Amino acid sequence: MREPAFWHRPRSLRSHFLRPFGALYGAIAQRRMLRNGIDAGIPVLCVGNYHVGGAGKTPTVLALTHLLRDLGETPVVLSRGYGGRLRGPVMVNAEKHTADDVGDEPLMMVRNVPVAVARDRVDGVALARSQGATVILMDDGFQNPRITKDASLIVIDSERGLGNGKVFPAGPLRAPLRVQLSRTDALVVIGDGHAADGVAGELVARDRPVFRARLKPDAASVERLSGKRVLAFAGIGDPERFFRTLRNHQVDVVRTRAFADHHAFAPAEIAALVDEARAQQLVLVTTEKDCARMRGNDMPPEILPFAVTLEFDEPAKLRDFIADRVFKAREKSFWLA
Repeated sequence: MREPAFWHRPRSLRSHFLRPFGALYGAIAQRRMLRNGIDAGIPVLCVGNYHVGGAGKTPTVLALTHLLRDLGETPVVLSRGYGGRLRGPVMVNAEKHTADDVGDEPLMMVRNVPVAVARDRVDGVALARSQGATVILMDDGFQNPRITKDASLIVIDSERGLGNGKVFPAGPLRAPLRVQLSRTDALVVIGDGHAADGVAGELVARDRPVFRARLKPDAASVERLSGKRVLAFAGIGDPERFFRTLRNHQVDVVRTRAFADHHAFAPAEIAALVDEARAQQLVLVTTEKDCARMRGNDMPPEILPFAVTLEFDEPAKLRDFIADRVFKAREKSFWLA
């Protein structure tokens, strides 16, 4: 889905006319969010966002994977497998599955952490536990009440914020902001912009921690592009964030091509990108997530993946927060047993 431009305009007639639909959608979403879920029996940490589209959940999940392993935990990611045809529950296998099977994000993450895909998250919890998980990391699912979360960390991009702040379809919000704030245990703000300052202030006033982070490119990825002119393309929630990241690291981005999130690249589209780059003597570069989708189409060697990791300004503070939430979840399970 490509976000409509009016979602990011404070005053838009289209948004105004869609507000009644947004009010209805928001009322249903709010009522759903307030339901009680089942206890997974092991700690559940959810990485989500307030709005439709990308904000940096996948790199946040991967960063938390490393943190949990440092704490001696065995994390398993639970994903709905958006864009994949398999309902699950199934453990993702990079040798067996494609993005058409399980979605691009699970296929990208499984190189670093076991990933269970399940449309029914309760079934996914059972599968993750059977694989020896001591902690479940939910990739998305913040608005879904099926599983009780021991901590919900919400990711927000500091440049985009929440757009016009209205509920879908009038704006990008998945539910009214007030109920989402009430269910937020911590906020992760990615980047150096100020569009998320208002939300961060609201959560600080509620005594909820705000963690600031930024995407750091892999040194080898930057070195490969040093001194080269680039055609960058991406089919993610916010392609502009990817293009900004390249430029912020002195990559000479000559041309860009933005596609909708989870875009399924047809062989003809890939061939056209390769031809355009060759004709103008440009190097083709895209995200790791896009590469995961193209592997099933025999990704041409001309396309270079640009790898990034998420680095937190206060990693010790984040570590203490996660360790405390995992400990409290186990303490609760002990007394309920």
